[in-house]
Amino acid sequence: MTHPPSRPQPLAGIRVLDLSRVLAGPWASQILGDLGADVVKVERPGSGDDTRAWGPPYLQDADGQPTRESAYFLCANRNKRSIAIDMASPQGRQQLQQLAAKADIVLENFKTGGLAQYGLDYASLNALNPRLIYCSITGFGQNGPYAARPGYDFLIQAMGGLMSITGVPDGEAGAGPQKVGVALTDILTGLYATIGILAAVQERNRSGLGQHIDTALLDVQVAALANQASSYLVGGVVPRRMGNAHPSIVPYQSFPTADSDMILAVGNDGQFARFCQVAGRPEWAQDERFATNPQRVKHRAELIPLLRQTTVLRTTAEWVGALEQADVPCGPVNRLDQVFADPQVQARGIHVDLPHPLGTVATVASPVRLSATPVQYRMAPPLLGQHTDDVLRDWLQAETAPAATAA
Repeated sequence: MTHPPSRPQPLAGIRVLDLSRVLAGPWASQILGDLGADVVKVERPGSGDDTRAWGPPYLQDADGQPTRESAYFLCANRNKRSIAIDMASPQGRQQLQQLAAKADIVLENFKTGGLAQYGLDYASLNALNPRLIYCSITGFGQNGPYAARPGYDFLIQAMGGLMSITGVPDGEAGAGPQKVGVALTDILTGLYATIGILAAVQERNRSGLGQHIDTALLDVQVAALANQASSYLVGGVVPRRMGNAHPSIVPYQSFPTADSDMILAVGNDGQFARFCQVAGRPEWAQDERFATNPQRVKHRAELIPLLRQTTVLRTTAEWVGALEQADVPCGPVNRLDQVFADPQVQARGIHVDLPHPLGTVATVASPVRLSATPVQYRMAPPLLGQHTDDVLRDWLQAETAPAATAA
């Protein structure tokens, strides 16, 4: 189905002043930029966002030589314009206040109270712009005994309980808590911040007023424990590390094959019966110990070794081919090179190349698929201070001489 090209993106006309850095805040502002907002990223002159220095690897230029643009920075700063302004200087502070007066949204992840000294806190900017939606991202929130503490993803994964349920179980080789292999708490916080911002935009359409959004990594991490938190609150049992196994579903974990490993994700008794047929062991589905999921959970220690003895007899590709035909959820454990070579990933266009002043940036597409107003990949992640003069002119509606604070 085609649609008129004049239909604007969902957030077209929304201005975002992004004072955040590293990952959670930039992840949120990238989503807003992908949806059409004009996102202005404020960076420190000379150094910029901390993640610009988090490398290697770095973007290669047209001659194959490394630049100063880190892969980490590039992952979270698409569809933004960068301005380099020193908020500690009187001129920089005034410029940012003027920009905030024109903005719809301010996004920041400074320590609680850290922006008050610059007149860039919510109270100060709300007085200038009552329609302003101001989203703060901190480790622990705006109140409570930990409010003044800095918060980092790794720390919050530990304090928020995620690491206590992630890793090899006690008593097995390699036992101990593990963090997730990506800064998942930061990513989830960016998503929750975006949801809160969009809700506040909708509410402003009714009231005409903005509000403050208090988003904390610890809050997000505890909320994201989902069924594990609910199981503790309802059942009173503290969840434990189970490696790749599931506390409430069996079999739902990784299994060795003749050449690698595969995931078997059996979600109901019918799927288990079909797996047993493919495995050549139909009697397992009739065994009272294994016939139903509650029984399989109860007799996990007996069933899993039997399954492992069977799965090693075929390759991963052989299992996946046979089980897909039987409509049993399964799949390989892919490396990232295999992920981007996967035909489904390629069919969905998840790898997107963007032209950049120093070459071409390979990025991961937005997973938000809107039929009428799709995401547009307008700009690659910017150079430090690339748009300082343009933004000051566009937003403040005045000719601005080249800024002394620009990089």
